[in-house]
Amino acid sequence: MEVKTGGVVSKLLADTKIPRMFRAVQSFPREVIQPEDIEKVVFEQLSQEQFSSLIKPGMSIAITAGSRGIRNVDIITRSIVNFVKQQGANPFIVPAMGSHGGATAEGQLEVLESFHITESTMGCPIKSSMEVVYLGETEHGKKVYMDKNAYESDGIIVSCRLKPHNAFRGPVESGPCKMMTVGLGKQAGAEVVHSDGMGVIARNIPAMAAVTIEKAPILMAIPCIENAYDETCKIEAILAKDIYERETELLKYAFSNMPKLIVEECDVLVVDKIGKNFSGTGVDPNITGTFSTEFATGGIKVQRTCFLNLSEESHGNALGVGLASAITKKIFDEMDVEKIYPNCITSTVLASARIPCVLATDKEAIQICIRTCNGIDTDKARVVRIANSLHIDQIMLSEGYYEDVKNSKYPGLEAVSEPETLVFDEEGNLVTETRWN
Repeated sequence: MEVKTGGVVSKLLADTKIPRMFRAVQSFPREVIQPEDIEKVVFEQLSQEQFSSLIKPGMSIAITAGSRGIRNVDIITRSIVNFVKQQGANPFIVPAMGSHGGATAEGQLEVLESFHITESTMGCPIKSSMEVVYLGETEHGKKVYMDKNAYESDGIIVSCRLKPHNAFRGPVESGPCKMMTVGLGKQAGAEVVHSDGMGVIARNIPAMAAVTIEKAPILMAIPCIENAYDETCKIEAILAKDIYERETELLKYAFSNMPKLIVEECDVLVVDKIGKNFSGTGVDPNITGTFSTEFATGGIKVQRTCFLNLSEESHGNALGVGLASAITKKIFDEMDVEKIYPNCITSTVLASARIPCVLATDKEAIQICIRTCNGIDTDKARVVRIANSLHIDQIMLSEGYYEDVKNSKYPGLEAVSEPETLVFDEEGNLVTETRWN
């Protein structure tokens, strides 16, 4: 597909005004565990007798590592490895990421490496395979699978992040139960979990997790939770038998620590960078309002959304582009359908991979979104710009918000500059930085 400047599209958009924008700071509660304190917290949790007694000398212990861009994931994982070693056991890491990494063992190793999780940095083997074993069926007739290497270990520690999901709502969403069924289920298990659609996944995950706990050597989970600043704020060990009950409680805590775009409504949302390291769907719909299914709601209310860049950490997996109104040619050229489509096939959700309008430059991607908004004065479009959906403490807002922000209409939102014209280079790339420190 040819996408170029200077044609009819460029001429139609040439006079579309991009409003001046100002920098603003959003403030949220900030309970935090500093990176240098993470190993201490992990050791404190696992040193409790009910957990430490489960890890005996000589045991082979599998530790999960997922595909999300979890803050401090390398420190957390290495800390668990070190504790297991201290107990005299033999740890190894298992990529637990369902169909991610292109649904290949090599691709999943590549994902872990991008998070600095390698055999050398972790000090233990990493056993990556898509081979699974069959564990049994749920009461609903759903087959449950598990990574063969993990299953054949003497014990499994489920390390993961616990947070709201981006496509459904339920008593448990993204956390230990999902890691056991989707992550450790590899391609086969992930496909079963999603096979009935997002409308019943909230039923499938806990039912399948119950089978996993009964049939596999799950010792415990040790999920982490992040605050609104993408910082680790809680790490807690949970016995296998308590995982479901405690996860439901911790999900409420995770919701309470989520960030949001305080203005709540806009005409156009500009996202500088998307990627699997920010969310499974490139951006977190709980922030951006761009949900791929009808089974979850939330985030900012918006007419048009444009994505400008794809993160290097995504390795071409641009899943989530279908949630945008427009993307740039940069993203389109970097898309690798061999990485994207396995996620869609597995989840049965195609919306996230559809191709939106593709524009030659950042400037034109923003302009087409403004130009096509309905029921507004496009010269006064309300535009919100974020660096990505994980880091929204520093944002930019169009001047239509300025007086309201200065007059404290939005608690927790403070203007730190005056409105200014966005700067683009000769190629139409946006030069003005969203984040300034």
